[in-house]
Amino acid sequence: MTDISDIRELVHKLRKECPWDREQTIKSLKQDLLDEAKELAEAIDKDDTENIREEIGNVLFGLLLMTEIAEEQGMFTLEESLNELKEKMIRRHPHVFGDAEAKTAEDAKKLFYEAKKNEKSS
Repeated sequence: MTDISDIRELVHKLRKECPWDREQTIKSLKQDLLDEAKELAEAIDKDDTENIREEIGNVLFGLLLMTEIAEEQGMFTLEESLNELKEKMIRRHPHVFGDAEAKTAEDAKKLFYEAKKNEKSS
C-alpha cells in the first residue's frame, strides 16, 4: 500500500532525475494545479468516482511537488505547512476543540467563518 512518504520520495527522485520536473518552479506549476483542480471539480459534478480519485491524486501530486520545491529553496517544509493547517483547523472548530457549541451544520459554519474573520483582523 502506497502512503504519502512513498509519493514524497517519488517527487524527490523526479526533481533529481527528470529534466522537466527539475526545471519547474512553484509559479510554473500554478496553471497545472489550477487545471487539475478544475478537472477534479468536473469529476465531482459528474459524480465520477474513478475520476475523482484520480484527480485528487493529481492535485495532491502537484501540491507535493510545490512543497518539494519550497523545501529546496528553504521557504518552508511540508511539516511546517501541515502544522499550520492543523493549528488553523483547531482554531476554526471551537465547537470540537473548545467550549463553543454547534448543534447544526449552519452553527458550525458560522463559528468557522467567525474564527476565520478574527484571524484575518488580528
